[in-house]
Amino acid sequence: MGLLLLATAVLLVGRVAAQRPAPVEPPFALQPVPSAIVPTQFYVAAVRDERSDRQAVAYLLAHPAKPGTTAPVSVLPLDLQGGGLNGLRQFFSLSVPRNAALRPVTIRVRECRLNEKPGTPGYSVGSLTLSLSFDWQRDGKVIHLTDYRGTARFARPLRSTYASAEPVLRQALVEGLKYFDQWMNREAVLNSKLAGRLQVHRTDAPYAADGGDTLFYSVAHPLTLEDFRGVPRPNGRYGGAVFPSFSYTAEAQTRNGVLHLNLNTKVFVVRSGSWISPTSRDAYTLNHEQRHFDLVKLVAERFKRKVTPDSLTLDNYNARMQYQYLQSWWEMNRLQERYDGETGGGQNQAAQQRWDVRIEAELRQYGVKR
Repeated sequence: MGLLLLATAVLLVGRVAAQRPAPVEPPFALQPVPSAIVPTQFYVAAVRDERSDRQAVAYLLAHPAKPGTTAPVSVLPLDLQGGGLNGLRQFFSLSVPRNAALRPVTIRVRECRLNEKPGTPGYSVGSLTLSLSFDWQRDGKVIHLTDYRGTARFARPLRSTYASAEPVLRQALVEGLKYFDQWMNREAVLNSKLAGRLQVHRTDAPYAADGGDTLFYSVAHPLTLEDFRGVPRPNGRYGGAVFPSFSYTAEAQTRNGVLHLNLNTKVFVVRSGSWISPTSRDAYTLNHEQRHFDLVKLVAERFKRKVTPDSLTLDNYNARMQYQYLQSWWEMNRLQERYDGETGGGQNQAAQQRWDVRIEAELRQYGVKR
């Protein structure tokens, strides 16, 4: 009875051995390259897989069934060990030192694929396509930095291991890292995408003594009768009219990781659009029109104080500044209407005096006058 049991056991083991599948070559084990680069501007914080085909990273020709055969061979999909995304994450993690004091960068893998086709007898010819995108987060917003696209050609003996194609992929990934590292080193100082903070520098358009049609505001050069070059309107309600306004220009320059915003404001009057009637060419009328000019200067001063690093963002400073300008523009129009309404265009002398006192005080408050 004992011998019978032993024979049965041997038979079962033999059947199990006969049913065991033939060994299958393991997927790619992508080898890291320690310190492939040593970045001084960034570290790899995340890797995202955006490939349209995530089944495999390589489509290689299968081994021939017999040595020297010329029969067509099938294409075998092969992925990285642990899966495509995990394999790429591990490669970047082990190949690039992590320094959390630097900028956190996300690598988006948009394409990563090895393809083979038959070449000369016994060989395959292959191609690699690699496409990477690099982003970083600033103030919670994703900033796209740059892209890398690499290609390579290779040949492989059909009876060699599939892993013999791995160095092609490894080298392409290293080249992508080197490209981005060089891009960061070159752009970090001057590229606004990489600026870490913002500074605002304010200037005013200077007074021009050339007698041109545009007169820029200057405390030292108030309006004179010669500045009113327009044709007076007959039978008008008022003795004169002036139409001051203001504008701005802003130029941004990045230096040493700081975005410098140079804000220049222009408070001006167009001389050809300003007029005084022959019967009102006196100091009182000049004062009334000068106060229109002063009010615009005050609005411009308040606008300048709105444009601060705290009120802007590095990603959208231009749009926010334009919105602040529009708010100031509306304030300017409301203030001018109120001034003319309360003073009756200068005819209400008591109201005019009150506005004179108020405007003078605010000019001093903002440092326009001392």
